[in-house]
Amino acid sequence: MTRQGTSALVLGGGGITGIAWELGILTGLAEAGVDLTDADIVVGTSAGSVVGAQVTNGLSLPELYATQLGPADAELGGRLSRIAALKLVPPYALPGSGRAKLARVGRVARAAHEPGTVDREGVIRARLPVHDWPNRDLRVTAVDTVSGEFTVFTPESGVDLVAAVAASCAVPTVWPPVAIGERTYMDGGMRSTANVDVARGAERVVVLAPLPRAFSKKTSIRSQIERVAPRAWSVVTPDADALASFGRNLLDPAKRAAAAEAGLRQSRGLVDQVRAVWEA
Repeated sequence: MTRQGTSALVLGGGGITGIAWELGILTGLAEAGVDLTDADIVVGTSAGSVVGAQVTNGLSLPELYATQLGPADAELGGRLSRIAALKLVPPYALPGSGRAKLARVGRVARAAHEPGTVDREGVIRARLPVHDWPNRDLRVTAVDTVSGEFTVFTPESGVDLVAAVAASCAVPTVWPPVAIGERTYMDGGMRSTANVDVARGAERVVVLAPLPRAFSKKTSIRSQIERVAPRAWSVVTPDADALASFGRNLLDPAKRAAAAEAGLRQSRGLVDQVRAVWEA
């Protein structure tokens, strides 16, 4: 079937288990003949930036999936503690524009860690077998910690791919901000867990969202879908089995195999739903 219009695959944030679950979903759908990795636009936020960088560089989905089942020796585990999470509440709760709120989150991020105090880029480099930007429309999201400006890195940005992905994955209070040039950046998920509106203009959109919750109605997946206004769309979120596999800590490397397997199982019930969008 000849597909009409631009397609977009939006990969949301969700920690180490989110990476594994997304790869399980993508692998299972591809095995059923629905290969989302051939999307015209790929948007990656946090965990999704890792998966986006992997799949747009032509890496084999079965091999990427198999990696999730093996030892996580190159990973650094982390935890967003309850106390640390509570520190992120006031910046959002206080009045102000979305950008002002993000600037306040950035202050919390910088106070928690100095940039470069943890070798996060080394971890990201180990996750990405290919370290160069693909010849594809890959869009990696991050947030400037000082200005609160939402940033989308692309192959045309002149920024190292590993640095861009590390910035997108820099969860405030867990990992240090990432310095790129004269600026420092934090997790793109602080603005939205999926940033679906970065795919504006796409006519067919599939969103994989390990963390579908939103900080505000404006940044919710539903509101962003409405702004993109695609002809056909589908939002995939973890089912009960997948949520159980994640456990309480999305940053626990020991949980990634179970999360990948849960994604693969869940994909089998999604084939018709996603195919209808991808072939619309």
